[in-house]
Amino acid sequence: MSEIKIVANDKDYTSRVSKAVKFFWNTKKRQLKDSGDESNRGAVVGGKQMDGFIDLLKKVAVDAGVPAKNIITDKNYLPGYFRSSKDWDMLIIAPNGKLIAAIELKSQVGSYGNNFNNRTEEAIGSAVDLWTAFREGQFPNQQAPWIGWLMMVGRDKASERPVKNFEPHFPVRSEFNQASYLDRYRILCQKLILERHYTSAALLWTSDANTYGDLAADISIQSFINSFSGYLNGVKDEFK
Repeated sequence: MSEIKIVANDKDYTSRVSKAVKFFWNTKKRQLKDSGDESNRGAVVGGKQMDGFIDLLKKVAVDAGVPAKNIITDKNYLPGYFRSSKDWDMLIIAPNGKLIAAIELKSQVGSYGNNFNNRTEEAIGSAVDLWTAFREGQFPNQQAPWIGWLMMVGRDKASERPVKNFEPHFPVRSEFNQASYLDRYRILCQKLILERHYTSAALLWTSDANTYGDLAADISIQSFINSFSGYLNGVKDEFK
């Protein structure tokens, strides 16, 4: 699939999604070249690969009526409960100081065995920390914010093949039998929503700069943008 048709609030974001995927691959290749490291580490530690998606989500927010000055993409620290603070990738904060939305973006192409568990623990830990802080009054006098997690994963032989389960003492859950890393990321995202750790989660696969797609409709980029835009439309009065 070369393009996914994305429309929300009568706005077409298809080309912006495509540009975000291209930006990811171009940035990754440049970081690998600059680092002189032929392994994936040079790109993994470089960061900024998902900035194209930040630009996409900023545009969605502005189109939904959020002033650009209330979209924060630098020094995005939010207080936690189990730790002092967490630096999120994007925040929306109303003029009255209310936290409207917080979004985290992650990616993984290669080194699946080394990094899948880390990504899983990061996603769950960040959400649990934030919601516990919310419960304990760190964000007073406001409704629950919109919390999103967007993940892009490489689609290749390594991510498509079934992964061995380790069951020396107890069996794993049946959904993990014969599950590839792509399957495991799909299961993760669906359960993050099911357990209400995130308001919405999206999972995109990509093989190269021109090839990408969704893993499932309920965690598609369209579903993610619909949820995000719909929530922002519902809180427009916070920005008057």
